[in-house]
Amino acid sequence: MLAGMSSEPEQQIGVGTPDAFQRLWTPHRMAYIQGEGKPTGPGAEDGCPFCSIPAKSDEDGLVIARAETVYAVLNLYPYNGGHLLVVPYRHVADYTELTGEETAELATLTKQAMTAIRSASGAHGFNIGMNQGAAAGAGIAPHLHQHVVPRWGGDANFMPVVGHTKVLPQLLADTRRMLADAWPSDAGV
Repeated sequence: MLAGMSSEPEQQIGVGTPDAFQRLWTPHRMAYIQGEGKPTGPGAEDGCPFCSIPAKSDEDGLVIARAETVYAVLNLYPYNGGHLLVVPYRHVADYTELTGEETAELATLTKQAMTAIRSASGAHGFNIGMNQGAAAGAGIAPHLHQHVVPRWGGDANFMPVVGHTKVLPQLLADTRRMLADAWPSDAGV
């Protein structure tokens, strides 16, 4: 035991029932839970973050890569470090509404995202997919976006199971820089 340390668990005073730091507070997620920033209509003028992100700098918008019809951006509320989204610039809600060019670029950027994430962080696997519509779990249903979630053996530890909390070891700005630096320059990926 370190000098000055007590063998008694430290108690939190004034924050409810003392629980020896068994709670991990994440108040920043309340904006997500309450739906702040969700679009109310058909585009950027109605609060769609996916329509407004492309006008920002890559750093401010957390954009990893841009193509002609789609772009890759970090998820503000990631499931794992490096969780990004591939998003069409055009405000469409359903996969069937994409043009052939948009569909092809969405696939290409998804492959490039996997390559960059593997290179930057050694991901062991990926969850890739879309939630189509609010009933299917889409957080921003009016603007299609595909999730690319890196996975590692053992990453589903007790925190998400017991604490219903993800612990991310890196700031989003640092993750964006790391993935942007690892993004493949070969368009044939």
